[in-house]
Amino acid sequence: MKILVLNCGSSSVKFQLIETGLEEIARNQDRIVVRGLVEKIGSPDSIVSCTIREHSLRYNKPISSHKEALSTVFDSMTGHPEVLTGPEEIGGVGHRIVHGGEGFTRSALMEPSTIEKIEHAVELAPLHNSHNLEGFYAARELLPKAVHVAVFDTSFHHTLPPRAYLYGLPYDLYERHRVRRYGFHGTSHRYVSQRFAEIHGAPAERYKLITCHLGNGCSVCAVDRGRSADTSMGFTPLEGLLMGTRSGDLDPGALLYLMSKARLGIKDANHLLNEESGLYGLSGLSRDMRELLSQREKGKERAGLAIDTFCYRVKKYIGAYFAVLNGADAVIFTGGIGENAPSLRAQICESLGALGISLNTERNQAAVGVETDITADDARTRVWVIPTNEELLIARDTLACILSS
Repeated sequence: MKILVLNCGSSSVKFQLIETGLEEIARNQDRIVVRGLVEKIGSPDSIVSCTIREHSLRYNKPISSHKEALSTVFDSMTGHPEVLTGPEEIGGVGHRIVHGGEGFTRSALMEPSTIEKIEHAVELAPLHNSHNLEGFYAARELLPKAVHVAVFDTSFHHTLPPRAYLYGLPYDLYERHRVRRYGFHGTSHRYVSQRFAEIHGAPAERYKLITCHLGNGCSVCAVDRGRSADTSMGFTPLEGLLMGTRSGDLDPGALLYLMSKARLGIKDANHLLNEESGLYGLSGLSRDMRELLSQREKGKERAGLAIDTFCYRVKKYIGAYFAVLNGADAVIFTGGIGENAPSLRAQICESLGALGISLNTERNQAAVGVETDITADDARTRVWVIPTNEELLIARDTLACILSS
């Protein structure tokens, strides 16, 4: 079956067309046929980039809406009839939905009740859910015969126990306003933990894993026999690790002090924590880890400070989640940084020998964007690099929902 995977933002549509089925999943041979991105929607110079098998194209054209963006995507794909003769060939559409609140423990068909619950969760993720829904409404109009499925970033973390998801606030604030830890990056953490089990020919229920999704956004998850037991992101994606422009863990008293001292309003404080902090805020140079690594080599002290702080935070969470799980079979690195920065993996894992973690230097250096074991031969805890594939997991979930409906 041809499944279209959509990730719709405020001014962008990221998409993949994936051919999958039960046999393909069993052999791990699902096929990405088309992948691409429409950027700067609403601008006269919107950018369309697309790779159809081995053929890549990129061009500018004015695109005013998500619906127009999807129509442009379909025009690009049907220009290659060996790939897609028409949109009616698409059997299912998997929609990435950032926030499912407490209403979703798994992926779900986009039925009226599902849509209502997603709309109810918009206030929990106003910068994401509303745009995810906008993409759904456009896709439903253009693909009325396809089955539409919502796949949630938060649903993998529904297994967190109350001791992990509750904050030390009056309990009625949780009951009235739903203030709790939700966690994000769930599709990534679920994919790499399942993939680790597949590689080893065993069910996910056999393993205790610590999965580190390190990119512009970062999170760590304690996966206890296939179930999320704790995760670093919280009520919003701000909590936890230092990220590209997000602060990560912060004493709320420090924020209150700054709001008073610098006369920051709510919007100012939100912008400070989400856009001006993290690697960018500490370094004063860039949120891009590649640039910071280059600047550290050139002796830029604050670039080195930002990197050291980043690695230290990851190290702390790995240690904490060893305690949560009472030991772990493996630590998994994924995401743009986790998959492609050997020096950072080495820095994070340095001095974790008490947890049985030690890297093989040559294997680690060679592991750039590939699926491989980078553990030293005599180490007790395995360390793996597994490139994430959230789109593939969304496609598989979409197929599963269609077949079970």
